[in-house]
Amino acid sequence: MRPRTRTPASGRRLSRSAEFERVYRHGRSTANRHLVLYTFPNPSADRPRLGLSVSRKVGGAVERNRVKRLLREAFARAEPELAPGQDVVVVARPPARELAERAGLTGIDASLTELLDRARLRAGGAGEAAEEGRAAAEEEGREV
Repeated sequence: MRPRTRTPASGRRLSRSAEFERVYRHGRSTANRHLVLYTFPNPSADRPRLGLSVSRKVGGAVERNRVKRLLREAFARAEPELAPGQDVVVVARPPARELAERAGLTGIDASLTELLDRARLRAGGAGEAAEEGRAAAEEEGREV
């Protein structure tokens, strides 16, 4: 039997059931109407790794594959700003299909970015504190 060779994407994705279980059981979660984000630190990973879960409740194969493709693209856009050493699992809720149809990549990207900020996964320190500061400044009528 030949040893498994790693494709470039295999080091960036969660693929084994045990990896998903570890993130679900021991990680932290945050959610919005469209997505649920689970995160768990993984010091051995030099970059964030992504796992996707899109059930049949989201739609047929075509719709599920579209949502997965958009989620992978949105994660790839955000990855340079993310802190290394995190395993991330994104679970798409049924309204994610409607979001993908209505707003496409822009909507999925905004939804995922909101969760990444709330989970404080950005390497630059953006997150809830920055969002709260922005909201307070807007209430006071200052430009942000």
